[in-house]
Amino acid sequence: MIPRPEYPRPQFVRDEWQCLNGTWQFERDAGDSGLERGLLDRELSGEIVVPFCPEAPLSGIGDPDFHEAVWYRRTVRVPRSWAGRRVLLHFQAVDHDATVWVDGVEAGRHRGGFTPFSCDLAGSADPGHTYTVVVRARDPRSGPQARGKQATTYEGHGAHYGRTTGIWQTVWCEPVPAQHLARPRITPNVAASAFRITVPVSAARAGHQVQVTVSDKDGEVVRARARADLDLAPEVWLPMPQDRVRLWSPEDPHLYDVRIDLLDGDGTVIDTAASYAGLRSVSIDGHAVLLNGEVRFQRLVLDQGYYPGGLMTAPSDEALRHDIELAVAAGFNGARLHQKVFEERYLYHADRMGFLVWGEFGDWGANTGGGPSWDNQRPTASFVTQWLEAVERDYSHPSIVGWCPLNETFQKLHDRITVLDDVTWGMYLATKAADPTRPVIDASGYAHRVPGADVYDSHCYEQDPEVFGKLMSGLADGTPYVNAGPDGGAWSVPYQGQPYFCSEFGGIWWNPDAPPEEQSWGYGERPASEEDLQRRFAGLVGVLLDDPRMFGYCYTQLTDVYQEQNGIYRFDRSSKLDVARIRAAQLRPAAIEQAGSENGR
Repeated sequence: MIPRPEYPRPQFVRDEWQCLNGTWQFERDAGDSGLERGLLDRELSGEIVVPFCPEAPLSGIGDPDFHEAVWYRRTVRVPRSWAGRRVLLHFQAVDHDATVWVDGVEAGRHRGGFTPFSCDLAGSADPGHTYTVVVRARDPRSGPQARGKQATTYEGHGAHYGRTTGIWQTVWCEPVPAQHLARPRITPNVAASAFRITVPVSAARAGHQVQVTVSDKDGEVVRARARADLDLAPEVWLPMPQDRVRLWSPEDPHLYDVRIDLLDGDGTVIDTAASYAGLRSVSIDGHAVLLNGEVRFQRLVLDQGYYPGGLMTAPSDEALRHDIELAVAAGFNGARLHQKVFEERYLYHADRMGFLVWGEFGDWGANTGGGPSWDNQRPTASFVTQWLEAVERDYSHPSIVGWCPLNETFQKLHDRITVLDDVTWGMYLATKAADPTRPVIDASGYAHRVPGADVYDSHCYEQDPEVFGKLMSGLADGTPYVNAGPDGGAWSVPYQGQPYFCSEFGGIWWNPDAPPEEQSWGYGERPASEEDLQRRFAGLVGVLLDDPRMFGYCYTQLTDVYQEQNGIYRFDRSSKLDVARIRAAQLRPAAIEQAGSENGR
């Protein structure tokens, strides 16, 4: 049985494809000397189950030690029915630096453990040919690298967990014609009741056109064409008839079916792909963040996206969907996808279930710690590159309502311009350029380095609701709680009146079944009882719900993750407390929503 057999790119679907998950040859390369030792040209000594990483038990290896480099090898037969077309080999994610060879010839390279890349096998493989794919993944232990929550010590500690090396998402291939569609960008325009769909094509040919058809359950809604031989990325404008307009929202996550065709000069379809779209808007009005022009309090939960058997890889597609169901059952309407670019299948389920999402980058790993406190963060240019790949992949998902390129990049603010300043500004500006339709925060929690960024936030793990309320109360006069260094030194530029939320709080330490000798942690003292926990949770949440200038919050966290035992659910997703009471504490109206209703929002 092939693991994780579902289509990995659900917003750009072609009918013909081949899943390459399953058993591959595998070999560790502790000294990263494999190329010199001939690993490219010979059979490898072991086996692994792709797409699970060698550290994960589901890979069949389960070795948590460091892997400086690892090698993969398998043979693949291209179906004869693909004759006359090019073959694209796709890797949804490989951690961290990957090189791919096909029949001994280098076919591609990619840096970054969270984003997909492809190799064009034209000239490397022919239909009916059995070809050999070899992958080397390098994952150095030291130096600045976007690692997310992966520990740089042997054992996980604090908020750092086990590592992921090598292939950890689906590998697959598909045939495409010589002139073919590239991934579209779907932009909803609620004000005009329309979609703008940008459709890049691989090459312009005289007379070629792109055609986009939008449908709902009653059939075709609108169809439009644009020439594909003039612009590098043709755009199709699709105004919707008013009687077929249905907005996407958490209450009604309506999705339109989208079909995209590339036509030749005779009107013959030479390439086609299926997608979907949600018609919804995100905007800002004063302190409020609006969805479809209405104030929407964002009751978010921090989701780390880790699993006991698969680490960063979900054991099944159902597990991705189930995490959203668990969050909704507890009263949350969305999530910060924390320190990781989640599998795109997660976003597919969020789109279909009306679950609000902040897309985030796994930027931890820039704090090299070797320099002075004013220059400890050393993100590289590849942070910007990888983040833009993530934004491009996920641009068209209606569930995403905000972008968060950096998180807790603590560093003193002073009169020197540092690498952190450059990269923070670069990632913020690049995000705004790539997607002007969603709010962007420059860095969650700290260090805010972009004056007037779309939103501003803080992280506060004070456990006493009364003290927490006093800390949060400054928002009323424009001086909200701002994270600062242990010596009181500033990490961030001042707040400038934009929408504000407490994007991490709670984290209540609770595991009623933990044996005394178990090493675990959470924030504050453990509650004496579940009743104690429930009162604390309701008190903390109430502070934020009752603030008419607070547009949302993000509670830490959905599940326990290894030693961090402060989840609403256990690591295995089983219940450990009365979720109905957690839900009830959250679902009373938020003050900002009531104020918006009174003001006609």
